[in-house]
Amino acid sequence: MHLLEEDQGRCVKADIISTVEFNPTGELLATGDKGGRVVVFQREQESKNQPQRRGEYNVYSTFQSHEPEFDYLKSLEIEEKINKIRWLPQQNAAYFLLSTNDKTVKLWKISERDKRPEGYNLKDEEGRIRDPTTITTLRVPVLRPMDLMVEATPRRIFSNAHTYHINSISANSDYETYMSTDDLRINLWNLEITNRSFNIVDIKPANMEELTEVITAAEFHPNQCNTFVYSSSKGSIRLCDMRTSALCDKHSKLFEEPEDPSNRSFFSEIISSISDVKFSHSGRYLMTRDYLTVKLWDINMESKPLETYQVHDYLRSKLCSLYENDCIFDKFECVWNGTDSVLMTGSYNNFFRMFDRNTKRDVTLEASRENSKPRAILKPRKVCIGGKRRKDEISVDSLDFSKKILHTAWHPNENIIAVAATNNLYIFQDKVN
Repeated sequence: MHLLEEDQGRCVKADIISTVEFNPTGELLATGDKGGRVVVFQREQESKNQPQRRGEYNVYSTFQSHEPEFDYLKSLEIEEKINKIRWLPQQNAAYFLLSTNDKTVKLWKISERDKRPEGYNLKDEEGRIRDPTTITTLRVPVLRPMDLMVEATPRRIFSNAHTYHINSISANSDYETYMSTDDLRINLWNLEITNRSFNIVDIKPANMEELTEVITAAEFHPNQCNTFVYSSSKGSIRLCDMRTSALCDKHSKLFEEPEDPSNRSFFSEIISSISDVKFSHSGRYLMTRDYLTVKLWDINMESKPLETYQVHDYLRSKLCSLYENDCIFDKFECVWNGTDSVLMTGSYNNFFRMFDRNTKRDVTLEASRENSKPRAILKPRKVCIGGKRRKDEISVDSLDFSKKILHTAWHPNENIIAVAATNNLYIFQDKVN
């Protein structure tokens, strides 16, 4: 495993990583941060003399994706923070990704240049236009090799379509469209058209005082371009089919688990809010993350989740203080491994959790500096709730709630994971590599 970081000392707010995403082949890994920057890492190719370097990710391209803006009509500052990055499937030598802040989605093209044209007829070597009267001969321009340059260029800017903050974007499997989601609406865009989008979900009530829930995340089905899901702050997931009607306010399926009355408390509604929803690669299952659990749903069974995994059940007794320090509103993400057999999600104290669906075993691992030496092996961590604490356990009262792992990513077909811990990006891989 190794650690990629931007700042050894004090954590600067702009450096806090706000999203992590592998591209469809896993060769590139993109992170977005609160300062509006996107950093793309590229995986090293294997070399004969250093086979152990295979799998290391090094910086490939860094660019400023979003700038802070000001909405003069509403007197609101719009943060530059990158909320989500989604790669598009690669169709030629260039790479394309979508990145969004609260209001604007941008399509970026990342391409390589290792040749430059020389011998223009109408321009001199510095690029200045020549006096036409001095041109007496025609030259054939030639391409000369140059040092490799990676360029990021904004190809499309999709703006002015969201009144509320964008919380997710998702590329469709048709390679033509994507959707952007805010608290109350989901818009469908064509990747080629920036001046209009189609509103496909609108849950805004006529009277805002009647508002009872908001949309928290949305994602397209991995291979059925007409199907998508969105989750809500009330703990429900709705599956929609765009073939039934243009406005998908009426869902095809509703997944929600009835609450156990014996567990009812002041915090029930807050902790049941879903912070992330992900289709499995096969498209058969849905994974959702709420504050305390990860749930796995079969899309053919709406009545209850197929599997429920406790992420940090020891925090149940701490909900009051987590409410007071606002941690109870943290939005943890969840990811699948490439074969849909292991689920991963983050927790506090720089811990992250993995659940193996086949063996039913789970493990708590820690992303920390001590573990960031190359070839370091991660030791499972245990949290004890009361009574006697064993030597290798950590007490629930000494957990650091300022260190939280909200964003993780899993390589599409290998056991390589990326874990964002505040302003550090950790990359871990299987020791068989």
